[in-house]
Amino acid sequence: MLIDTHCHLDASEFDKDRDSVALAALESGVSVIVVPAVERENFERVSRLAGQHAHCAMALGIHPLYVNHAQTEDLSQLADLVKKERPVAIGEIGLDFFVEGFNREQQEYYFVEQLELARQFDLPVILHVRRAIDDILKHLRRFKVKGGIAHAFNGSRQQADEFIRLGFKLGFGGAMTYPRASKIRELAATLPLEAIVLETDAPDIPPEWVGSHGRNSPDQLPKIAQVLADLRGLKLTQVAEITTQNAFNVLPKLADLYTPAHVPH
Repeated sequence: MLIDTHCHLDASEFDKDRDSVALAALESGVSVIVVPAVERENFERVSRLAGQHAHCAMALGIHPLYVNHAQTEDLSQLADLVKKERPVAIGEIGLDFFVEGFNREQQEYYFVEQLELARQFDLPVILHVRRAIDDILKHLRRFKVKGGIAHAFNGSRQQADEFIRLGFKLGFGGAMTYPRASKIRELAATLPLEAIVLETDAPDIPPEWVGSHGRNSPDQLPKIAQVLADLRGLKLTQVAEITTQNAFNVLPKLADLYTPAHVPH
């Protein structure tokens, strides 16, 4: 089995064929899909999706690129939902200093508040870390949480090692499949395999064979996993087994929801 630790299956790109996309993922060997929320408006949609598809698990959070129209009461609603629902993590949260025009202080406010929520509920976090890794690590040292995943990791080996030291796994997906992505591929090949989880970020970050303008989907994960296996000189079954266990280890509530006896094959 494989676990897609980051897939926005609730996105509008899937409105016409969401059920068939979810089924295709199952049939391809992706037994669990983690669907992170990005703003208050899609909390309910993500929750409903997890209820409709037994192999979908939700994470709840406010993405840094959505804080410009977030309200402080959104954090209260997030806390209330986390109490009632069973999210596997707080996410997708973090910082993004790549896109211009976003208020850094506002991003950091929502990030820190959600780190506090993660501590309060003893949950891991799913992190968005684009062009902001050192700042994120600074906050993680101050507000220690129960680990989590640095999604779409594209930092240095030193930064990777620091995330690992803090109890995090690193997410690798479509970007790793491009031969020109030498830095990402070197990290994927040389980091401890126990530190890596797989993801698609569908519908975004499509793998090389889909093309940069194509729609990514969770059924691409087996081929992405094969790329990781090839980079490391391993069998696909080895990569699948270890990265799946890594996902269970870093998102413990996944194991509560998907014990081996209940995981669909």
